[in-house]
Amino acid sequence: MPATPPTPPPRPPVPLLNIANILTVSRLVLVPVFLVALFTEGGHSFGWRLGATILFGVASLTDQLDGWLARRHGLVTDFGKIADPIADKALTGAALFGLSILGELPWWVTIVIAVREIGVTLLRFWVIRYGVIPASRGGKLKTLTQIVAIGFFLAPLPAAFDPVQWTIMGIAVVLTVVTGLDYVFRALRLRAQGIRARKAAEAS
Repeated sequence: MPATPPTPPPRPPVPLLNIANILTVSRLVLVPVFLVALFTEGGHSFGWRLGATILFGVASLTDQLDGWLARRHGLVTDFGKIADPIADKALTGAALFGLSILGELPWWVTIVIAVREIGVTLLRFWVIRYGVIPASRGGKLKTLTQIVAIGFFLAPLPAAFDPVQWTIMGIAVVLTVVTGLDYVFRALRLRAQGIRARKAAEAS
């Protein structure tokens, strides 16, 4: 009779304090620094606007880097799944509201994006007892498009770039609405599956 192969030892739990989560928290810390740079001298100083754009770009890069590190090195945690989109929304929200306060972006654009982002965050918490809704490919594309569009609006560029920045922002708004509806359906489906599983467990 062949010998039973030894059971592999269980994987140790992923520590909460890891490089991916540290990058996520650092993005939150950069938000107020970015706002100071954006509003200094009324938002019209070339140097401060360039600084705000660079800060926004660096913070946005951490959004890409922390996810890659978490997946590559097995550092995915429930904290990261929740904190990462919150940090992302805090950064983009601060930039959008800042641009609207400065009169450079219509308020309706900021409100549409803000309502979607807050709504998706609330949906995540609403169904968290049934599971965590991970970011979809559409959601990631939406985030990337928003970042590029906001970067164009933040950067002290000549007026010749206006058609480009408005086109990209228009695409970002469309993706924001479409992916928001997708998250609603995914949340409802996850909740329904969780309720069915709970009822089946109670009946057994």
